[in-house]
Amino acid sequence: MEKRKELILPYKTLKQSKPVSTLTELPPLGMSAKDIGEEYRRYFSDTLGRDKHCRLLHYSYNALALVLRDRLLERWKKTRYAYHESKCKCTYYLSMEYLPGRTLSNAMVNLGIVDEVSHGMQELGYVLEEVSEAEHDAGLGNGGLGRLAACFLDSCATLQLPVVGYGIRYEYGMFRQCIENGEQVEEPDRWLRYGNPWELERPEYMCRVHFGGRTEFYRGEDGRLFARWVNTQDVLATPYDIAIPGYRNGTVNTLRLWSSSATDEFNLGEFNAGSYPESVAAKSAAEYITMVLYPNDVSENGKVLRLKQQYFLASASLQDVLRHWVRLYGYDFSEFAEKNCFQMNDTHPAIATAELMRLLMDEYRMEWDEAWDITHNVMAYTNHTLLSEALEKWPVRMFRELLPRLLDIIYEINARFISEVARRWPGDIERQMRMSIIGDGNEPYARMAHLAIVCSFSVNGVAALHTKLLTEGLFRDFYELWPEKFNNKTNGVTPRRWLGWANPALSSLITEKIGNGWITDLPQLHLLKNYVNDKEFCLRWREIKMHNKKRLAALIKQGCGIVVDAFALYDVQVKRFHEYKRQLLNILHVVHLYDRVKRGDDANWTPRLILFGGKAASGYFMAKTIIKLINNVAEVINADPKMHEYLKVVFLPNYSVTAMEIIAPGTDLSEQISTAGKEASGTGNMKFMMNGAITIGTLDGANIEIRKEVGDENLFFFGLTAEEVFQLRKNYNPDAIIHTDEDLLRVMQLLTSGHFNQFEYKIFDSIIHSLTSPNDPWMTIADFRSYVNAQKKVAEAYRDQNKWTRMSILNTACSGKFSSDRTIEEYNNEIWKMSPVPV
Repeated sequence: MEKRKELILPYKTLKQSKPVSTLTELPPLGMSAKDIGEEYRRYFSDTLGRDKHCRLLHYSYNALALVLRDRLLERWKKTRYAYHESKCKCTYYLSMEYLPGRTLSNAMVNLGIVDEVSHGMQELGYVLEEVSEAEHDAGLGNGGLGRLAACFLDSCATLQLPVVGYGIRYEYGMFRQCIENGEQVEEPDRWLRYGNPWELERPEYMCRVHFGGRTEFYRGEDGRLFARWVNTQDVLATPYDIAIPGYRNGTVNTLRLWSSSATDEFNLGEFNAGSYPESVAAKSAAEYITMVLYPNDVSENGKVLRLKQQYFLASASLQDVLRHWVRLYGYDFSEFAEKNCFQMNDTHPAIATAELMRLLMDEYRMEWDEAWDITHNVMAYTNHTLLSEALEKWPVRMFRELLPRLLDIIYEINARFISEVARRWPGDIERQMRMSIIGDGNEPYARMAHLAIVCSFSVNGVAALHTKLLTEGLFRDFYELWPEKFNNKTNGVTPRRWLGWANPALSSLITEKIGNGWITDLPQLHLLKNYVNDKEFCLRWREIKMHNKKRLAALIKQGCGIVVDAFALYDVQVKRFHEYKRQLLNILHVVHLYDRVKRGDDANWTPRLILFGGKAASGYFMAKTIIKLINNVAEVINADPKMHEYLKVVFLPNYSVTAMEIIAPGTDLSEQISTAGKEASGTGNMKFMMNGAITIGTLDGANIEIRKEVGDENLFFFGLTAEEVFQLRKNYNPDAIIHTDEDLLRVMQLLTSGHFNQFEYKIFDSIIHSLTSPNDPWMTIADFRSYVNAQKKVAEAYRDQNKWTRMSILNTACSGKFSSDRTIEEYNNEIWKMSPVPV
């Protein structure tokens, strides 16, 4: 077999007559406060070149990050050696998003040196919390998908599973959200402006990614027909590695992020001729690929860029894995499927299936059947959405222009697949059209979710209801063909960050009562049930909640300038803005509460703070209009002196992982109110539950499993079920519902009269039309009365603080199922089938 040509890089192998292991075998670094303080001083003074006059926290943070990175590097190398020597099976997690939050806190927690670092910095005159504030949240994700990926990597390392994460090193995050005149304003989030001390650039593993060009067929020396992709416009992919430490176990896994650049810095001839912009055009075009997370795909250029991003991630990652395989095993791929697995996090990386076929056939000279046997035995697909519009579909013409060789392969995969469907259901043309990877119409398109299913040996949903709806609805045809492929893996979140770090006071109380085993075995929290009738324990629980609410109140004052009462019920909905998540239903209830107070219906009132947070995609007009409505309603309510003791409404801008670490512990009521059958799982619901918040929600996503764990008496459910939504949609009449509900009618009159937009004519007409349309897919009006009634029960329960505290304790006690450790164990036992590798 001919070797493929490697990219020529300016790195040469060092020739030595003696082993070089002594270069890297160093004495272990100290973990005491003294050791950390001494190294901090060396980095601050010598490496960063600061002097005694420097007071910038940026340099203090960087010095401390380097101290901790050194300790991660020790364990990182040993982990790689352990994986290499054991020749273990590995899994590669492909995700367009990661939301790790602040790395400093995670490193301290998982290394087990929070107290040592705090004392070491204190000896030098620093407050650790102030130094930590200098770290910018990594702009590598948008919402739950990216945070889930980060939780999963944390759990993989904690369980000592050899898993590598692959993603994109976006120079700019999605955007930094500001609110001006109530409207979302997007500003660049250049999170890498001051560098990232946690990453290691690895230019020796740079690779080429192709775009454009054409397919050329030729015959090899043995007469076999091969294809090659020629006349391509290439970009370089450079990896940057970030350490992912397990919890106090010596394991440090890798998150490898790819950054794009041009193959040539610029055209020197054009530059010398005075054509300056043209000379650097190729460089700029290449760097755009990893410039911004999720470019607005409303325009054609935005769609092209998103497809480029997805292919760039897939190609670079697969090339990296195959290169590593060849280095360890040579060109024998007979055991490749036994020792490797690729988990695609949602549909975005689905192009990896066709790219693996291309690499195996074009670069490693395999026949189709051999390449296919490997591909469909190593690829696994996680679906995260029930919304058909969120399943990637790309025009064939776009594929033909950008990825012509991949389009050839996809057509061949589809032809063979449709033949299988025809054999299973002879003559069923409609089914063949439904299942085809290539969709027909005025403009043919490639269905990437179908490609992922066809090429994978495992397809999983992320909550019991979600998986049921996938197999009975969206992917029913595929389930009937391959029922053995489909399985469920209910999501989870890491307790190290979302309880251990985010809520230190509560964590200390829990550990005092039941020990610290819960940190890596979350079901141990059920032991807290023994304390629900312990008056002293309940009092301390309430005191901790009050402390956390005051922290949240301080965050609100800092971010919004609004003073809120910590004794009020903190009613919170923070998540990505989308119509199916129904922030709109929440604000209708807010208007209802406002109307009640203004009418004097305030007997036995429960004061509330209603907090919103989250971003709307820059091209999502309706979601941005809902943000505007929330802010307009908030302005009216907060400016009314009569409302101060009853109700306040806050929109916290630029919601982030770091903000959630304060929000979740300070929340009393967790809003999980999506239209039933639309939310795949949710993970915010789990973070809130873990911190003792009580859920108000629909029977949707993982809410159903939360209900099963904690019981009906310890949360508040309302609204239509997924089946009822389906049935009602046939004759849905929101106007009739409005006119038979006096409270709802008054709410709609306030909206339609322009009460909240007196100087902004008709700006909310699109919302009103959506609410009153019989075709409203979110059926917000249908659930209004049930939601209001549930909220009345919430208010009544909160007035009985003993009852509320008991419910809060039981929510935390019953949250054990929702650890990402459990989720990852299920992925491993049923899909990846790896053995843990102790370090």
